[in-house]
Amino acid sequence: MRRVGLLALAALLLTSACERDGGGRGGAGGVIEEARTLIEQGDYDGALARLSGGTDAESLFLLGRAWAGKAAGTTPAPDGSLGPEERQALDFLERAVIAQPDHAGAHLAIGNLLAPHVRSAAAAESSGGPSATTPASGVSADRVLEAYGAAAQADPADTTSVEALIAFAIRVGRTSEAKAGFEELLRRDRENPDLLVRFGDFLTGAGQDPEASLGVYAQALIWRPDDTDTRLKMADVHLDAARGHIDRREFVAAEARLREARKLVVDPASPQARRLRELENALADVSGRR
Repeated sequence: MRRVGLLALAALLLTSACERDGGGRGGAGGVIEEARTLIEQGDYDGALARLSGGTDAESLFLLGRAWAGKAAGTTPAPDGSLGPEERQALDFLERAVIAQPDHAGAHLAIGNLLAPHVRSAAAAESSGGPSATTPASGVSADRVLEAYGAAAQADPADTTSVEALIAFAIRVGRTSEAKAGFEELLRRDRENPDLLVRFGDFLTGAGQDPEASLGVYAQALIWRPDDTDTRLKMADVHLDAARGHIDRREFVAAEARLREARKLVVDPASPQARRLRELENALADVSGRR
């Protein structure tokens, strides 16, 4: 009986310990989940109170999120520098990354926290102030890109961090990083025609590589062959190139481009069809074919 009693006491103590741990930071339905729910509800002070003293990576991450949430309701500093709540958030998030270097959420949160403090390339150029890489706030574009890149690397299936990297890189004029972001996004979502069209649009615009866009648009048409809009975007690239060839009196090259555009312009009432006719007439005039 004595042995049975000791076993029962040991089982009782073990159960109590498990209950205490379950109510702790790592337990299912414990403090971590309660704090996460409070953050989602916007009760940042409540989350901070629940997480007080937490030193594990997830607690530090949520403490950073809570402080970032509090910072969102404050007035930004005139010089764009981090406010006290943001500095608290950054401290907790960086400690979370130290505790767990592959914490994708913490890396992403750091990027989202710092990104608004980097001026866009257009804003820096128009004001004549510090560039996007050396802003008055002291937050560099490289630091933000590093955070988003680390988040993407930590979670190979996630697309949120890659989308954030692309958007930020475009905003601050880092086209190489934006292009790399699109390429990574396509590795993660290979059969998405909308994404392919977005990448093509980037290449024709900010990416300044319209010739490369033709191959990307063509991939999109594999998945969506009846996409007239994408065909017309390809036609625009050929028409722009034809215009340049005509101006340089490169008539054979111009004709080749116009021939490619004809294959893509299916709507005779479209602006592309009108441009095609105008360029055909222009080529005939300057080449002496009339």
